[in-house]
Amino acid sequence: MGTYYIPRNYKGETRILYIFTVKSLVTTAIGALVGSIFYLIFAAMAMKMVGLILMALFAVIGWAIGALKIPTIVAIPITKKIGGEPLGEIIMRYIKFKKNKKIYMYYTKEEK
Repeated sequence: MGTYYIPRNYKGETRILYIFTVKSLVTTAIGALVGSIFYLIFAAMAMKMVGLILMALFAVIGWAIGALKIPTIVAIPITKKIGGEPLGEIIMRYIKFKKNKKIYMYYTKEEK
């Protein structure tokens, strides 16, 4: 047996300001955009601070969707299946699942 060269995995996400990847930066911007709608509504009612808090909250939720990965926890059965996957991909898969309106009926030979 000889030795084999195993290349490093150089393909990775580019980091911006250490906590942002390109994907998380985009989802943070989308979250802040959604939050800015609430900011405009509350600013019209002279409650700018509430609007800013909601805008920051939506930006943090957007960042979490783009950056966080579900950890694998042995004690929780569902994390065994989805552990290590990004939260955004899990949400997109759920939306695609709910969007499918097909209903499948299964019969046994006795029910027909």
